[in-house]
Amino acid sequence: MKRMEILSRLEKAGVIAVVRGKDQTEAVKASHAIIAGGVKGIEVTFTVPNAQAAIQELVETYQGQDVVIGVGTVLDAVTARLAIMAGAEFVVSPSFDSETAELCNLYQVPYLPGCMTITEMQQALKSGADIIKLFPGSVSGPSMVSAVKAPLPQINLMPTGGVNLENMETWFKAGVVAVGVGGNLLAPAAVGDFAKVTEIAQQYAAKLAEIRGQANG
Repeated sequence: MKRMEILSRLEKAGVIAVVRGKDQTEAVKASHAIIAGGVKGIEVTFTVPNAQAAIQELVETYQGQDVVIGVGTVLDAVTARLAIMAGAEFVVSPSFDSETAELCNLYQVPYLPGCMTITEMQQALKSGADIIKLFPGSVSGPSMVSAVKAPLPQINLMPTGGVNLENMETWFKAGVVAVGVGGNLLAPAAVGDFAKVTEIAQQYAAKLAEIRGQANG
């Protein structure tokens, strides 16, 4: 099953880098730098000009490798289809959209809608969403995870917004399957310092390995 295989790779990646940028070139360079640092999940947002081309370039570059490339900031089904045709392996939205969910189900591509309330999450689960993006994570905090999992123990959550090296372990201990990371990881890319992006990505990859090592130890 294509969808299950992608979900497995998403969970294995653990850290999903939310890649923004002023143009296609910056987004692609930032993605290369992040992957070089050991973070294997890339979410290219549709706020990047020519996002489809950036996704296509990345998918072709890392085909057959242990990297999963998806699209973010998808507001409607039309945008989702453009991204999927370009090779996007998962689709992330800031909010839940039923038409986007149906389209992703049609193409067997995981859909990760942004939800904040139990009502939104329940609706997303009924529409086949495999992982719910807890967004914005900075507003809810890790305590929201255990609160949600009490009535919905089957839910898979990925917080985005407000996740950093300092609180990442707390999120995973609360029971999330992955985290979305943007701001502090991508900041150096805006000034062309891609070596720094790789350095920060290495810190995230090392932290994830440490967290998982403790869990398995």
